[in-house]
Amino acid sequence: MVLVVVIVVVVLLVVLALMFNSLVRARNRVDNAWSQIDVQLKRRHDLIPNLVETVKGYASHERQTFEAVTSARNSAVATQKSGTVNEVAGAENALTGALKSLFAVAEAYPDLKADKSFLALQEELTSTEDRVAYARQFYNDSVLSYNNAIQTLPRNVLAGAFNFSKKEFFEADPSDTGPVSVKF
Repeated sequence: MVLVVVIVVVVLLVVLALMFNSLVRARNRVDNAWSQIDVQLKRRHDLIPNLVETVKGYASHERQTFEAVTSARNSAVATQKSGTVNEVAGAENALTGALKSLFAVAEAYPDLKADKSFLALQEELTSTEDRVAYARQFYNDSVLSYNNAIQTLPRNVLAGAFNFSKKEFFEADPSDTGPVSVKF
C-alpha cells in the first residue's frame, strides 16, 4: 500500500514538473519572439534617418513631413525601450503613418524616385517591414500558445500558483484596412 502511494506521489510530481517546464518554455518562447520584434524595430528605426536625409536633399521645403517622421521615430524608439506591447504597437503604427506621408512626398519628385541611394533605402525598409511583419506574426502565435497553456486545465491551476500572467498581442492599427500603395 505504501509503495502504491509513493508511486502515485512520484507520478504526480513528475506530471507537475512537466507541466511547469512546458509553461516556462512557452513563456520563454514569447520573450524570445518579443526580442526578435525588438531587433527588427531597431533596424527599422536605424534606417529612417538615412531615408529622411535622402528625401530632404530633394524636397527641402517639406519640413513638416520630415519633422513628423523624426518625431514619430523618436517616440517609437522611446516607447520600445520602456513601453508595453500595446504602447509599442501604437508608436509603431504612428511611425508607419508618418512614413506614408514621407513616401507621398517622394512621389512628387521623379529625380528622387530614380536616386540609387533612395531606391536602396526603400528596398531595405521594405525588407525590414517584411521582417517586422513576420516577427509580429511569430510573437502573436507564441502569445496564443502561451495564453492557451496558462488558461486551460490543468495547467491553469499551476500557472496561477506560480504567477504566469497573460501576455498581450501585438496588434496592428485597426484603421489600417489594407496594404499601403506607394508607387515609385
